[in-house]
Amino acid sequence: MKVKITRNAAKQLKAVLDQEEDKELKLRVYITHKHGDHAHYGLALDKPGADDEVVSTDKEIDVIVNKNEPLLDGVKIDYLYLPEEGYVITNPSKGNHGDH
Repeated sequence: MKVKITRNAAKQLKAVLDQEEDKELKLRVYITHKHGDHAHYGLALDKPGADDEVVSTDKEIDVIVNKNEPLLDGVKIDYLYLPEEGYVITNPSKGNHGDH
């Protein structure tokens, strides 16, 4: 499994993780819903379970993904300031370049 975190997203995520009291919590990327050949994604703080894989990223942030969900392999987490500030999660490797 691969997960990419952009520099903007890493800055925001590290701030959240640094404030968290429970240092065992990691970032989880999950599917909120899927249809056809793409999915919509969400983020949460969580601990890994039996069906999970912890992916280390080049931004020194470990990410939990469900190892049985192929649409999570290759997700990209970005943080945009315009047109609206917030996280944007896509999966370019699966042809998902953003919400429709």
